[in-house]
Amino acid sequence: MPHPADFMDAHLRHWLDAELLFERRRWANADQLYGYSAECGLKAVMRELGMEVDARGVPASPEHKRHVQHLWPVFTSFVTKRRGLRHLRGLPTIEPFADWSHDDRYADREHFDRKRTERHRKAARKVRQMVANQLLEQRA
Repeated sequence: MPHPADFMDAHLRHWLDAELLFERRRWANADQLYGYSAECGLKAVMRELGMEVDARGVPASPEHKRHVQHLWPVFTSFVTKRRGLRHLRGLPTIEPFADWSHDDRYADREHFDRKRTERHRKAARKVRQMVANQLLEQRA
């Protein structure tokens, strides 16, 4: 049986590993991990705002199980309905992961470069800041 979901830990773990790969110019895998980091960060905030999860902590709604390239508009709608507009401050309004796909894990590394990876890194960093702000709110 799979381990229980911990979006906050997964968010941080993927970010840290992406940064290590970025420093080593390993664009393809860094790019993938920035996407997963952002996805987990969005889900961590959604969970804090009341997203329904199953017994393992996985989103109960198929809409919330999506990968980051499809989750961005879902997240925006979800936090808006939950009076969480503050979470949208600082996030890109245009879907920054529209060109990201979990299927890229099968792609040849030649399709990834610094420019693409930096775009996703920047967006994932914005999500990290949003998650950090959420944690500060919880502790206040």
